[in-house]
Amino acid sequence: MNTRAWHWAAGALGACGVVLLALVETGWAPLQDADRALSHRLHRVAVEQSGFTRLNRILTDWVWDPVTTRLLALATVVTLYIRRARRLAMWAALTSVVGLAMQYAIRAAVARDRPSHPDPVDSAHNFAFPSGHVMAATITCGLLLVLLHAAGPAHRGWRTAAWAAALVSVIGVGFTRAFLGVHWPTDVLAGWLFGATAVAACTAAFAPRAHRASEGTTGLRVTSP
Repeated sequence: MNTRAWHWAAGALGACGVVLLALVETGWAPLQDADRALSHRLHRVAVEQSGFTRLNRILTDWVWDPVTTRLLALATVVTLYIRRARRLAMWAALTSVVGLAMQYAIRAAVARDRPSHPDPVDSAHNFAFPSGHVMAATITCGLLLVLLHAAGPAHRGWRTAAWAAALVSVIGVGFTRAFLGVHWPTDVLAGWLFGATAVAACTAAFAPRAHRASEGTTGLRVTSP
C-alpha cells in the first residue's frame, strides 16, 4: 500500500467508526435491539457452558489483555530502536499512544454503560464504547503486520502465519468480550474500526518521512508493506 492508499483506508475506517458512534449516541432503535438480542443470546450460552466460559476468561484476562498486547507493542518499539530503525520505532510508539488517546476520548464522549445481566459471568469497569481490549489488540497486530510486510520478500514465509495469528487474536478478543457480557457487540465493532483507523492514519502521516530516510541495517520502510 502506498501513502494514498493508507489515507483512503484511514478515511474510510474512520468514517465508519464515526457513523457507528453517532448511531450508538443517538440510541438508534434497530441497532440497540440487535445489540441486546445478541448480547442476551451469548450470555445464555456463557451461563450454560461454564467450561467454555472459563477458557474465554483466561484468554481475555491473560492472552489478549491490553497489558499483554501493549507490552508486545512496547517490545516492538524497543527492538526497532535497538536495531537503529528509529523512525519506525517512533511510528510504532506514536500509533500506540494515538490509539490509547482515541479510546479514552471516545469513551468519555459517549459514556456508554456496559451490559447488565442478573447472573454475570465476568465483570469490568469504566465505560464500554469502544472496547479497550479490542482496540489494543487491533493496533498491536496492525503494527506487527505492517512491519512484517515492510521487511521485504525475505519474510514472505511468515506472512500467512502472521495474518492467521493476527486474525485469530483480533476476532477472538472481540468474541470473548461480547461472550462474557462485559461489552455490547457494537463496542467490539467500534474497537476494530477505531483501532484500524489509528494504524492507517499514523502510517499515512508517517510514511513520507520514513520513505525519505534509510532505517539503518534493517532496511524497513513503512511505505512498502
